[in-house]
Amino acid sequence: MRVLTNYPLIKSIGLAGLLLTTSGCVTLFDSGINDTTIDPPYTVSDATRVVHDQLQIVDLHADPLLWSRDLLERHSYGHVDLPRLQEGKTALQVFGVVTGVPVPIGLENNRDHWDLITLLTQFQSLPVEVQESRLQRALFQAGKLQRSIDASRQQLMLIRTRRDLEMLVSLRSQGQPVIGAMLSLEGLHALEGDVANLERLHAAGFRMLGLVHLFDNDMAGSAHGVGKHGLTDKGRGLVQRAVQRGMIIDLAHASEQTIDDVIALVDTPVVVSHGGVRGTCDTARNLADRHIQAIARNGGIVGVGIYKWATCGKTMQDTVRAIRYVVNLVGIEHVALGTDFDGAVETVVDATGLPLLTEALLADGFTPPQIRAMMGENALRVFRQTLPP
Repeated sequence: MRVLTNYPLIKSIGLAGLLLTTSGCVTLFDSGINDTTIDPPYTVSDATRVVHDQLQIVDLHADPLLWSRDLLERHSYGHVDLPRLQEGKTALQVFGVVTGVPVPIGLENNRDHWDLITLLTQFQSLPVEVQESRLQRALFQAGKLQRSIDASRQQLMLIRTRRDLEMLVSLRSQGQPVIGAMLSLEGLHALEGDVANLERLHAAGFRMLGLVHLFDNDMAGSAHGVGKHGLTDKGRGLVQRAVQRGMIIDLAHASEQTIDDVIALVDTPVVVSHGGVRGTCDTARNLADRHIQAIARNGGIVGVGIYKWATCGKTMQDTVRAIRYVVNLVGIEHVALGTDFDGAVETVVDATGLPLLTEALLADGFTPPQIRAMMGENALRVFRQTLPP
């Protein structure tokens, strides 16, 4: 979920008011805020289609579990569901789990108060414990994904281990249309101050761990927070514990100090699941060159988004410009895709429109092998190095 750079107090209050006053408010909010710049259907050349259909696309971040949609049914709004993932040729989708959004929200100086997600859970009539507990919200969304997997007739499979990952790759190489699903927490505030709650999330299937979201927490500082501190002592212990259990550390939204602290602490590859780079879109949210280089030295990857607040533009060419910048700085092997679909942002396309990104990459001079690396193979490499066996 993305904070908007021009997100004023009045808009925050307006969104909250929409949730409070509108009949059918959750669907209206979902369809209004998870929009696309270019509406489907999307068409590309035959040559692009040949390249695109050979990809094993891994999207490092999307938030459909937050919304009251059936993941298995195709919808005319929002960005992600199983039919649209299949049409867009996604091989593995990382599902972000959002548990808290402050109001008001801005690019910086957010405080953890007046939680918009509490209202969203209330208007979805979720169980009381989910309304009152961020940990329970995380577990509820994990359960929601598992129920979709169970009902998918083997079209979705949960990725917990390297063995799961290799099975997914093998099945897809045989022509089976199965899509991998991985759970990712967006912010350690969901642990509710108790490091031991990591075990509950691990048992529920979480394998990627975003340390922060839109505000600082008691374990790490956010790029959008007030203090923007780094890892606390509790946070250092938590990161080490997570890595020992084969969880991938996600530095999206992290403060500069948090990025520095994590890179100095871990020897496994890290990811930035979704965002942009200051070299093409200079905001506090995006990565400075020194952090891109540090992540590359760590063996990690940078997931580039397809939305304005990551790229400072609303076209696939803007995303390609950010990708080209990272490639020129640290090489092809450290670029990945992180759409932020369904993250309360307007993305260029929905999940069926990823061929337009392939077309834009080809037009910019990238070769099919380079595109295969950036659109999925780099992420698969990192997952093979970090997931438990």
